[in-house]
Amino acid sequence: MKIHPTAIVDTNAVLAEGVEIGPYVIIGSDVKIGARTTVGPHTTIEGCTTIGEDCKIAQFAAIGAAPQDTKYKGSPTAVEIGNGNIIREYVTIHRGTENGGRVTRIGDHNFLMAYTHIAHDCKIGNHVIFANCATLGGHVEIQDHAILGGLVAVHQFSRIGGYAFVGGLSGIIKDIPPYVIASGERAKLFGINIIGLKRHNFSPEAIDALRTAYKLIVRSPLTLKEAIKTAEREVSQVPEVQYFIDFIKNSKRGIPRK
Repeated sequence: MKIHPTAIVDTNAVLAEGVEIGPYVIIGSDVKIGARTTVGPHTTIEGCTTIGEDCKIAQFAAIGAAPQDTKYKGSPTAVEIGNGNIIREYVTIHRGTENGGRVTRIGDHNFLMAYTHIAHDCKIGNHVIFANCATLGGHVEIQDHAILGGLVAVHQFSRIGGYAFVGGLSGIIKDIPPYVIASGERAKLFGINIIGLKRHNFSPEAIDALRTAYKLIVRSPLTLKEAIKTAEREVSQVPEVQYFIDFIKNSKRGIPRK
């Protein structure tokens, strides 16, 4: 373990073997940091925050601060961050709220580029990429392997499905299904993320089935309920299509169509 002499680390904080704490870092009393994680200069980690192993946190990050929620009255809530995450300069991650499950949770092997903001009660999966200044409102869910471009803003309670790609400068006010490309000031859908799926070795059969399901559900003049029934009847129900349809069925905010 290496702790720079200018760092302030509470005696109750738990730091595992191989942790490195840089200059002028502040670590609070309820913080736990896993093995081999490094924390860059001037970073503040506070609240009930748990960070896993092999994470790399750059300078000036702020993790575990109180949520930006006027209803929050100071009760104990938490941030949980998994293993192998890269958290770059000026990233902010706020802890949960009493009414939102009390935990802001980030999975494993995510890449949070500079100025990313993760608000209270968000749930981030694994292998997610946030480009610079991606911003999440409270209670947002981002599923595995999704990518958000720079300056993307995601409305509270929205969900973004796995392997979706959201272009820069987009505003997300509805749920974005898995496997799609979304972009725009009020984001619209622009088809299946074929390049991303090929890079992740999805089969041609799965990609073709997703393209057919997308056209039936997103582009069809049918009502959403009718379009889903048609897709369930006419499209091969491979796991990818089942996930795509189930995500849309469970959407509370709706999805962009046409």
